[in-house]
Amino acid sequence: MNEPVFVIPLWADLTAVGLGGIQGALFASGFRGERRLDMLGVAIIGVVVGMGGGLIRDLLLNVAPTTLQSNWYLLTATGAALFGMLLAGVFQRLNAVIVGLDALVIGMFGAFGTSKALVLGLPLVPAVFVGVCSAVGGGILRDIIMGLPVAIMHVGSLYAVAAGVGCLVLATAHDLGANIVVAAVVGIVVTAVIRLLAVIFDISLPEQRALYRRKVAVETSTIPIVKP
Repeated sequence: MNEPVFVIPLWADLTAVGLGGIQGALFASGFRGERRLDMLGVAIIGVVVGMGGGLIRDLLLNVAPTTLQSNWYLLTATGAALFGMLLAGVFQRLNAVIVGLDALVIGMFGAFGTSKALVLGLPLVPAVFVGVCSAVGGGILRDIIMGLPVAIMHVGSLYAVAAGVGCLVLATAHDLGANIVVAAVVGIVVTAVIRLLAVIFDISLPEQRALYRRKVAVETSTIPIVKP
């Protein structure tokens, strides 16, 4: 039996890779002092962010990495990273653009990962997992290479959660009979909107210590305090 083949349109995949490359370059260009990067360093981070999600997606699905099957992926990621580095000064003054790029990149990689997993026959939950790993994979690799704390492991605006909700909506819509392309578009929109709202309104998951303090408060509130 031949395995089902899912082909992401080249223009869509390259768009995600290019936006990821720009985003990675903007991140890398912001460092000063001993952590500052030269042109090669910025290009490497841009390529990692642009191509990392797709590589992780295909490794999890045990298929040939799509980003290594064409010259265009590496050329696009490198060109986008250099473009982002050259215009970093302009972009840094347009914070809304950076936030918007971030939300769009997460949504696109998440949707592509989940869609490919579903078409290859994975159940809903594993497909969502693949999509989330694809969405956050480039950022994780970026932080590891630069020796930084992995962003999604620490308190901050919703990141993996936004990707997870978007991927779940996509997978659920597909299970209910929606066309995979339509479901992917909806998933991208949902992820981007949640991510943007989280940044705008500073929404994040509660800290572990905060949860512990609440637990202690609940437990101790039942203990009567006798005043002398």
